[in-house]
Order: sequence, then C-alpha cells, then structure tokens
Amino acid sequence: MAYPHPFEYTGTHRLIAAKPSGGSILENLRLPLSVLTALSELDGATNERKVAEKGGSMGIGPGELLYGVPEAHIVNATFNHAGPYGGRFHRPPRGAWYAGIEMETAIAEVSFHKSRFLKNAHITGAHAFHYVDFLADFSGVFHQLDASEREACLQPGPIPDCYAASQALAHKLLYEGSNGIVYPSVRRASGNCIACFRPALVFHPHRGNMYRITVQAGKSMLEFQQVSI
Repeated sequence: MAYPHPFEYTGTHRLIAAKPSGGSILENLRLPLSVLTALSELDGATNERKVAEKGGSMGIGPGELLYGVPEAHIVNATFNHAGPYGGRFHRPPRGAWYAGIEMETAIAEVSFHKSRFLKNAHITGAHAFHYVDFLADFSGVFHQLDASEREACLQPGPIPDCYAASQALAHKLLYEGSNGIVYPSVRRASGNCIACFRPALVFHPHRGNMYRITVQAGKSMLEFQQVSI
C-alpha cells in the first residue's frame, strides 16, 4: 500500500511549451479592435484557470490556488488544465504538477508524449518544439508506491487505458489528504518523477533555460538543445 515518506528536493524540472513572444495568440490577429476585445473577453470567460480563480471550477477551489507570487498563473493553469482523459496520477477536472527529478527525465517524458502526438496526428518527418524549464522545490511528505502498486500503476501503455489503476489510487490518496506521489519514471529507466496534488506545495517556481526538442512520430527524441530566450 502506498506509504507516506519525507521528500525534499531543490530544482525539479517541468518542461512547458513556450508561447509566442507576443503573449496571447489573439494579439497577432489582424482584426478590428472591437472584435479583438470581444474575443479576449470570450477567451477569459472560457479559460479554465481564470474560471477556477473566480470559484467556477468543479475540480479545485480558489482557496487552493496561488496568488501574488511569481509564476502563480503557471502553477494554477497546471491544476486547471487536466486534459480530457487526465494523466497518470490525476483525473479530470483537476490536474497535478508533474516534474522530473532529473532534467533527463523531464526530457524523456516530454519527448515521448510529443512523439506520440505526432504519430496519432499522422504527422511525418522531424519537428522541433520549444520548451521553458520551470524549476520548483519540494519539501514535505509525499506518498511512494509499493511493489504491487508500481506494477499496476506504471504501465507504459496503452494510453489512456493504462492510467486506470494509477488514477484510482491518486483519487483515493488526494481525498485522504495526500500531498502527491513520488514515483519511478515510466519513460526513462532510473529516472524519477513527482506528481504534486497541492498548488501551495510547488515552492519557488521559476523559469530556467529554454530548450528545443526535436522529435519524430513514434520514435525517441532526435535532438535536445539549449537555445537563447
């Protein structure tokens, strides 16, 4: 059975896709100001992070979100954009903050999912994507998996079916008050990850370097390179 264990680490890595330098994509549209204003209002009304910050989310209340600290919007967005099927240790509509303990682990995890996306979209050839490394510190008690749970919860595929056992366990732990789970990476041997259930425990989130990852559909990462911001 998953057991609580102290976990302290400085500088975990979460790679987040870099946005265009202009900020919102709406700013780059050549439309009348009145139309842009209306679209911006619609974007704000349907943005899951903004809805949650106003108390409109079924997954997480505004009292759990971060305010007035650097990169609060990044952390909050992670908990409010859970995806249609969730992830390994979260169900919709509540997300979690995933990070690699090692940089190589974060790269392997992101590369796998981007390569899978290209394959599912029938997009051929090599493609480069830019990511910002968001570093964060953790200090607290997090659950770890026992041997039987590692077998059940860390299946590599098929996605999302392989998430059934891990999501069920995470859901149970979340509502029993768990802070999250530290677990072996599925995509990198000897790598380790954390899935944090509580925004307030993502300490000192800050931006590191920007990287370019080149992947191809259904294949391992082709290239990883630091680039200038």
